[in-house]
Formats: sequence, C-alpha cells, structure tokens
Amino acid sequence: MTAEKSTETAWPGDDWQHGELEELGFDRERLMAAGRRQAEDADNSPYRVLIVRRGRIAAEWNFRMDPIERARQASASKSTFSCVLGIAVEEGVIGSADDRVVDYYPEMMDVAPGEGPKAGRHAFPENEGITFRQLIGNTSGYMKPGEPPGKVFNYQTFGMNILTHAVASAYSLYRTADPERGAGFGKLTEWKVRDLIGGSWSWSYGNFELPPEAKLGIFGYFAGYEMSPRDMARCGLLWMHRGSWNGTQVVPAEWIDEATRVNSDILANEPEENHRYGLGFWCNDRGKIWPNLPRDSFAASGNGRQHIWVCPSLDLIVVRSPGTYEQEDPAQGGDVLELIAESVR
Repeated sequence: MTAEKSTETAWPGDDWQHGELEELGFDRERLMAAGRRQAEDADNSPYRVLIVRRGRIAAEWNFRMDPIERARQASASKSTFSCVLGIAVEEGVIGSADDRVVDYYPEMMDVAPGEGPKAGRHAFPENEGITFRQLIGNTSGYMKPGEPPGKVFNYQTFGMNILTHAVASAYSLYRTADPERGAGFGKLTEWKVRDLIGGSWSWSYGNFELPPEAKLGIFGYFAGYEMSPRDMARCGLLWMHRGSWNGTQVVPAEWIDEATRVNSDILANEPEENHRYGLGFWCNDRGKIWPNLPRDSFAASGNGRQHIWVCPSLDLIVVRSPGTYEQEDPAQGGDVLELIAESVR
C-alpha cells in the first residue's frame, strides 16, 4: 500500500482494511502515548477502543473484552433513529420533520393520568403540537408537566419511543396493541440503513420496570441496537461522509448536516452551556462539549459508556465500547480523544 492510495477512503466489505500508522497520517509515538493514557485511565477495568482513519483501522485497543462482541447501544441508538427519520422524510412517508406527530401516531395522546410511567406523567393537551423535529431534538416535553413543545431540552427515552413508533407506524410496521408482533423500527433500520452499509448488528426491545397500568404499547418498547465496535465504526463512516456509502446516498446529506449541529430550539431557549445537542447527535459546533477538539466533531453516546466520535476535518472515527470514563456524558473521556486527535499529523 502506498501513501498516495491510503489518502482515499477504503470502504469496508465483509471486513475492514488495516493501514500503517504513518501512511494514515499518524504520529506513532503520540498515538502510543494516547494508548498508554487509555490503559492508565482504565485502572484494570475492561475497555475497547477502535480508531479508524480514511476508512481503515489504524489501531484497536482491547482489554479483557472480546473485540467482536456486540454491546447494547442504549441512547447511542438515537443517532441512528435520526437517520431513519431523515430517510422517511426524504421518501415522503413523513411529510416533514415539522409535521405534528399526532397526525401519524394519534395513540400518543391515549395516556391518561395513572397510565404514564409515574405520577404526574401522562399525555397533556399541549402534547398534540409536538413535531418530529422536537422529538429527535429532545425538546418535545412529551408527558412532562410545564414543558411546552420546543422550549426545554430534556434528554428522555419515552419521547424517542414515540418517535420510533410513529415512524414505524407510517411504514405500517408497528401496532400498539401487539408491539412485538410487527417488524418494528429495528427492522426498518435494517432495511434502510444496516443492510446498505454491510452492517451486522441486531436489535431488541427494552422496557423499564413500570406500573402495570402503564401504557407500554404506546410509549414503551425502546428499539435498542446491539453492535460490535466495527458496526459502530460503520455508522461513524456513514455519518462522516454525510450519509453516503461508497457512492450510494443512504441518508440525505442535508439531514446529516442539520442533525450534527446544535438544534434551533436549544439555541433559542437554553443557556450557552447547553448548546450541545442536535437532532439525535451530540454536537461540538458551539465548542461546548470538547473545547479543545475540532468544531465539526460530533458523537453518538449512550449508557454503558458507548461512544462513536466522528471528526470529518481529521477524517477520524474513535469508537469506545465501553470507554473508561465515569459519567454517562459525551464530554467525559475527552482527554483521551484529544491525545488521539493530536496524534494526527
């Protein structure tokens, strides 16, 4: 492999190409220092880190974990939810991201007092105005008293479930009366994203333990993906290239551009320190997550320290599954990311 060839993106087939660090533009000593810092931070806890540049694997750091084992993505799944919403709008199944969700999924309003996840949480009349954009941007206020649509950033699961069920219902793939019978949003993701990029992830529904009166079929059943680090890197490579995979436009480029910038509701209503979230992605365009990293970087992040960090300007993807930072916050572990980024010449 020549240095000239390694500047082009290598699109993975069944497997990934590996590249020599120098050919991929890394300073070997600096990247090794980042690896040592990762090991120190781990303090004997298991971790997996996968580093990809120009579509090639530059490094894999695995400690006490199977490198190909799948891990539940939790809220990191929301970034893929966003992609499927963008596709649904492009295909005309959803007229616009600014359409009212109730027009596609009227069941969302059928949650009376005592039927929600806890006391005081149920569908409020103002929830009828919630849009798809507000759901994916976590500003919907669904079942949240005192949070009118579009006014408050509140990172939640149930609003995302309403989003996925509404989109799946628009494709005739979800029924509240029998949620597990239909193909569901997870199968829709396989058709619209996974199979087009050669992914191999699986998915399953998850539910919190809630009172028996809770209308789980309406607001429960989170469609969570189980991915290996290499599947996570495939998603990162798709996002890096604005939704294009080896010449095929899988997700609309304009949607990826918008989704990976802080959304307008947050900019208009939240203090500057909260200017960190787009449409299903954590975004650094305002420099509020990783002040010392490029402004075009963004991430999918989920419970269990699952993290896909993407930096188009460096042509760099860093997957952590799990990482070794303490809190479930995309800003955590930024020091290792900085060291990895600094190793790119």
